[in-house]
Amino acid sequence: MPVQLREVTTSRALKEFIRFPQSLYRGNPYWVPALFFDEYNTLHWRKNPAFQTCEARYWLAYRGGQVVGRVAAIYNPKYVEKWGNAYVRFGWLDFIDDEEVSSVLIGAVEDFAREKRMGAIHGPLGFTDLDREGMLVEGFHEVGTLATIYNHSYYPLHMERLGFRKDADWVEYEVTVPGEPIDEIERAAAVVMRRSKLHLLQVKHKKELMQYALEIFHILDEEYSELYGTVPLSEAQMQGYIDQYFGFVVPEMVPVVMDENNRIVAFAIVMNSLSRALQKGKGELFPFGFLHLLSALQKNDLADMYLVAIRSEYQGRGVNAILMSQIHKAFREHRITRAESNPELESNADVQGQWRFFPHRQHKRRRCFIKEVTR
Repeated sequence: MPVQLREVTTSRALKEFIRFPQSLYRGNPYWVPALFFDEYNTLHWRKNPAFQTCEARYWLAYRGGQVVGRVAAIYNPKYVEKWGNAYVRFGWLDFIDDEEVSSVLIGAVEDFAREKRMGAIHGPLGFTDLDREGMLVEGFHEVGTLATIYNHSYYPLHMERLGFRKDADWVEYEVTVPGEPIDEIERAAAVVMRRSKLHLLQVKHKKELMQYALEIFHILDEEYSELYGTVPLSEAQMQGYIDQYFGFVVPEMVPVVMDENNRIVAFAIVMNSLSRALQKGKGELFPFGFLHLLSALQKNDLADMYLVAIRSEYQGRGVNAILMSQIHKAFREHRITRAESNPELESNADVQGQWRFFPHRQHKRRRCFIKEVTR
């Protein structure tokens, strides 16, 4: 039975698009569903501020009336302007193990790229670098995280058969948390604090931390600007990410370092892992999903490390030791025994060097693929 491709143009079809992985990964103990409302707000044409500049199209593949695949194609002119690459992005790519299905989906993205007069397609990527990105190529028997894509092991094989090649890789680490303070980190943190006249932001409640959220995202936007695939964020996009993720944060797990003028110079965003909670709730908040999330935020032995940024003028001055010291302290207070690093570019030796103080293993790798498109 031939594959039929239908473009997603209604909210009802978009919901079907978002929920397709529920059937594709049913029974898979490693797949972690995204929160449905997050996906809906990201993909909906009238909800995501990225649509002020981006153009996106989505397709569902059907066979015999059943959904067998999905894909999104995104044209982001900010990316094209910044990097000088005439590329269209693809993301939200999922399909059954059938070459006809994957070929039809990628063919739709290629046609969109031709319409936009672009010379290549690359992904999986989202609208920005803060969306989920990178196809899993190693670590299929490791539990995923809220911030990452999980996919079946046959996906990379399909990409290679379709003529894609590697453009960039990210690696991920599982870090074991020592139960006692690490003297080397503590001493280094104290010296840097004194020498550079730095101090920690002291907040007790989430509302207090929220006052600094926009400044945190401005630093993130500036200091991540040279990383693969990044695009400038608008104020509306920053606020959207704040609304999406800051509701889960616990202040002591978000260390913020400030200078003598109370300007933020560095921060880290860490939180209890929501992976198991999302699995239990199947990505839904109701009727009981929010209870699983609340439980995970209060009691957990696994954490996710999401973002770390240091202003460029303070890089190389040991400020990361302050962040690592505070993160380790929070882990011990919350009885965290393991932590996921989440994706780091394989070429980012500075970030990976932070794990030298902890027992760790590189357990996942994900890839951005690229393919030239004949016009």
